[in-house]
Amino acid sequence: MGLSRSTYYDRPEKTADDTAIVEGIAAICNEFEHYGWRRVRAGLRQKGMIVNHKKIRRLMREHDLQPRMRQRYTVTTDSDHNQPIFPNLARDIICDGRTNSGWPTSHTSPSSAALPMLPVVLDAWSRRVVGYAISRSIDARQRWRL
Repeated sequence: MGLSRSTYYDRPEKTADDTAIVEGIAAICNEFEHYGWRRVRAGLRQKGMIVNHKKIRRLMREHDLQPRMRQRYTVTTDSDHNQPIFPNLARDIICDGRTNSGWPTSHTSPSSAALPMLPVVLDAWSRRVVGYAISRSIDARQRWRL
């Protein structure tokens, strides 16, 4: 026949038609806007479309189908208690550009009794530590380091 052996094994070139894949990705991204490429790939596999993850990432990037990032919310304050809640007296104070105009304080509340307490006094204008103390218990007789 006059043909080389490699011609028999040569695959015919396929035209790259990504519209069906992009439509599937867009359908999944519209339904679940927080899904990244891993979940999109799993969704495409459920629909019977097996696509390489690199191609999914590239198509999502090119067609602006990036997932929306979720804002994680962590509760840091427990206001549901019977203890008195004191007003914030420093709410309306404005630091006018000089040191020692306001000293907010903070202290750690360790989750374990073995961890020490660390109250800290800051200068509100310069945001520098003015003093701190380390103690095993909340006590007024702490030795402050200034």
